[in-house]
Amino acid sequence: MIEIDRNGDVLTLTLNRPDKANALTEDMLATLADAVSEAREKVLILTGKGKVFSAGADLDEVKAGGLALSPQWERLSWAVAEFRGLSVAALNGTVAGGAMGMVLACDLRLCVPGAKFFYPVMKLGYLPQPTDPRRLSALVGPARAKLILMGGQKIAADDAFAFGLVDRICDAPADEARAIAADVLAARADHVTAIKGMI
Repeated sequence: MIEIDRNGDVLTLTLNRPDKANALTEDMLATLADAVSEAREKVLILTGKGKVFSAGADLDEVKAGGLALSPQWERLSWAVAEFRGLSVAALNGTVAGGAMGMVLACDLRLCVPGAKFFYPVMKLGYLPQPTDPRRLSALVGPARAKLILMGGQKIAADDAFAFGLVDRICDAPADEARAIAADVLAARADHVTAIKGMI
């Protein structure tokens, strides 16, 4: 359900469960977190198969108990945030719920024109993962973060771009991610890490 592709200095992790809208299970979260934590590449690309990047938590596992409060969500977000190189969310479609965590932790977010962004924790009675509101607020500001987390609004790609939630709208986000990463791939790993640290 997670495709791991290492091609030179690019690690691409692909959510491959399109029949379930790439809904995330505990095992998928652990696989993603392990792969990112162990990564030594200069570039990390997170993407998905199908028309949805991820619908968030797998509802069957949520109902069975445990997944909504699993520490794997934060473990994954922190692994992405601490990745030493350039991390890019190449969003092939809509992002919902807990899947927002890894997306917010990326350095850049690219999406297809039809993507939507929503995080319905207020409606569902859950708290967001601890670092998500802070990262969301840093990108879009506190009022818009409240619009998403408290108002439960679905944000279309154009508005997400205007808000600063995504950095580019394009038809082929994974290809665009690789093009953007060209200078990173041509540089020394310590140089990449140093500039990222300065920013």
